[in-house]
Amino acid sequence: MSASPALKRSRRARLLLGLLAWLPAATWAYLLVGRGRFWSTSTRLPPRPPRPADGPDGDGAVRAERRWPAVAIVVPARDEADLLPHTLPTLLAQDYPGPALVVLVDDRSTDGTADQARALADAAPSAKLDLRVVAGQPRPPGWAGKPWAMAQGAAAALGTTPRPEWLLFTDADIAHPPSSLRRLVEAASDDARSAVSLMARLSTDGIWERLLMPAFVYFFAQIYPFRWVNDRERGTAAAAGGCLLVEVRALAEAGGIGAIATSTIDDVALARAVKGAGFDIWLGLAGEGGADDAPRVESLRRYPRLAGIWEMVARNAYTQLHYNPAFLAGTVAGLGALYLSPPLLVAAGLATRRPVLATAGVAAWTAMTATYLPIVRYYGAPPAQALALPFTASLYAAMTVSSARQHGKGTSAWKGRPTM
Repeated sequence: MSASPALKRSRRARLLLGLLAWLPAATWAYLLVGRGRFWSTSTRLPPRPPRPADGPDGDGAVRAERRWPAVAIVVPARDEADLLPHTLPTLLAQDYPGPALVVLVDDRSTDGTADQARALADAAPSAKLDLRVVAGQPRPPGWAGKPWAMAQGAAAALGTTPRPEWLLFTDADIAHPPSSLRRLVEAASDDARSAVSLMARLSTDGIWERLLMPAFVYFFAQIYPFRWVNDRERGTAAAAGGCLLVEVRALAEAGGIGAIATSTIDDVALARAVKGAGFDIWLGLAGEGGADDAPRVESLRRYPRLAGIWEMVARNAYTQLHYNPAFLAGTVAGLGALYLSPPLLVAAGLATRRPVLATAGVAAWTAMTATYLPIVRYYGAPPAQALALPFTASLYAAMTVSSARQHGKGTSAWKGRPTM
């Protein structure tokens, strides 16, 4: 006796539900193997080349043979007097064998940033580079705040002698080891790259930082897989503005800082401009401090409360979506489907005694956790924290919605100044 139409419909519905339940697992399987290994933390600067031990630091002969181009380090700084004592001395102490200087742009600060910078330069016992402080001018129409500060710093640097061939853009909250500039220039020169950028290590001292900061890097790498960025044949382009070395010639051919004048996500925009002009770029993670590791470039900015991280993410999240409501809806729905559905499937499967749902959820959650675990370990967090990625993703979805609301109200600002 054939099954009734109602029974057939029920079977088809269960089959369809089973297939849909495995969709998140299939998506995570693709991300695990087909998204440029975005989850890997192995993309670092290459190991230091062997150096003959003929001097106090064992690299005298190499330094004599290599041509070291003139470099200027450009630091946009707005109300950073509290952090500068911890970061500016690390720039002034760079162990760079060629001509170099630091140009700090006081972006109309109200806390004595410029005076603090000058005092630190005068008092720094290990300073090897000179400091030039540039008073920031009012922002012209059509310019975002940071690009305008970067443009002023670049112009001041290019007016010095010898004229820099490279510019290192770094933020006022970033601390560099003494070898940082030298290693970046070496990497760019040896691999024929016109831009080299390191994703600075973010602070994970507080509970909210430990939960959210590794995910910030993880999501960035998922959007811009480092291996794809570094692939000379691919169009994917991105950089980390906290540490971005760029060749002056390439920057000029890409349109200069003026090409990104309106960009609030200036680092990605600059990388796109440079790679779009036909130059090769490279992006990787900062090191962990080992002798042969990449430089441990790290942000000293702290976010002890959730509100601080929320403001940081919400300031630019909607910009990343091009202020498009449809993109916003798709992003929020995608985050829900990708990150929240696995634990929901597990719960639903257990509650309804449907093993297929629970199994599909476990498979997706396992693959998701596997992709997150490397960055969790990179930041020294407990491996079990990788299991909390669904909750972390839900917070980022809420921050993205908040970003859109701020844009709609015209309240998006940075340090009391509208972003545009």
